[in-house]
Amino acid sequence: MAAGAHDLQKLEKLAGLLLMAAAGAALLLANSPLAHDYHAILETKFGPAMPRFGIMSVHYWIADGLMAVFFLLVGLEVKREWYDGRLSTPAERRLPIIAAVAGMAVPALIYLLIVGFDPALVSGWAIPSATDIAFAIGILALLGDRANPTIKLLLVTIAIVDDIGAVVIIALVYTSNLDGLAIASALGILAVMGAMNMFGVRRLWPYLIAFAFLWYAMLASGVHATIAGVLAALAIPLGRGEPHSPLKRLEHGIHPWVMFGIVPLFGLASAGVELGGFRIFEPLPLAIAAGLFIGKQAGVFGAIWLADRTGLAPRPPYARWLELYGASLLCGVGFTMSLFIGALAFPTSPEAVEAAKIGTLAGSLFSALAGWAILRFTRPILFSEEDAAEAREIFGDDQYEMERHRRENVAARIGAANRPRNR
Repeated sequence: MAAGAHDLQKLEKLAGLLLMAAAGAALLLANSPLAHDYHAILETKFGPAMPRFGIMSVHYWIADGLMAVFFLLVGLEVKREWYDGRLSTPAERRLPIIAAVAGMAVPALIYLLIVGFDPALVSGWAIPSATDIAFAIGILALLGDRANPTIKLLLVTIAIVDDIGAVVIIALVYTSNLDGLAIASALGILAVMGAMNMFGVRRLWPYLIAFAFLWYAMLASGVHATIAGVLAALAIPLGRGEPHSPLKRLEHGIHPWVMFGIVPLFGLASAGVELGGFRIFEPLPLAIAAGLFIGKQAGVFGAIWLADRTGLAPRPPYARWLELYGASLLCGVGFTMSLFIGALAFPTSPEAVEAAKIGTLAGSLFSALAGWAILRFTRPILFSEEDAAEAREIFGDDQYEMERHRRENVAARIGAANRPRNR
């Protein structure tokens, strides 16, 4: 493996760990003597006046500006996987889509049942529906060679489909006071980007300039501005089978900046909540925590079990049920998207946003610890060579160690089978 690729894989694993550290730092700052300064910095306003927002604060620039680049990366990854990756055939899409849809619906139902369909809280139904792919990869990195590569790949694929669902929810549900002229402008810009793709424009800078204008138009439209990232990704040429297509070059170029800069910065800006101010058993935080911890595992694992039993979508070979249950638990880690949706769900209630943070952090923590424990103490078994090779592209050295264990197991079984028996 080339040294550059090896280094990139190590960085991929560290990104999830950095996000965990950023969340921990935010909690420490918000519950320390520096809490006032921490919140004052986030509320500091700067820059030009923007449509609907005026002069935006640091927190808004992160959530509505920088996070658009995060959604651009999400869109690039989803497009590549859909047309040229693990979701490129109907058979490969079936199980992740079934699991992800159930993993979004069941948490939403549990949330609504716990809050009792309270009109003041019902808008938060989508908060426990998201899975944080960066956190999931970080936890899998901590597992090292103890996690089956088949399980790793399935979890990442479900999280990718989950991202698609979260983006659709944000675009359709969390919009307000739509501006027809701004929407028409956004559609026009998107059409120009599509035309550039159709006429073979391969340089990235025209697409990036158009992306900036698209973001501005979406900011003015009433549809959340970050959706501009996903729409822009759809227009950038994939070049199926090309190792250096515009989409892949852009994805490779912005990935470190997003995972080591934007996502941890969002975590640092969004996870800071005063822990003494709320009780986890209040309806809102309890509903979110239960949705993530109970709803996610029930929805994902139940859907996989039902799909396998009915023959609709068989579980992956070499994947045991206990490992699938551990992966289903990790799907309840909803940090980045859940915090993001929480702020959208209660735009006029800072108290509800803070309570939603408590529920998100609690549910994600319980899911992470339980999922990690199950996968950590499940003994590895034989697995697919193909899955191991693909997992190396994401998790690097962990899979070499896993393959060594596999070969040792095979050798031990062959040796035991060939050993003379006493008669």
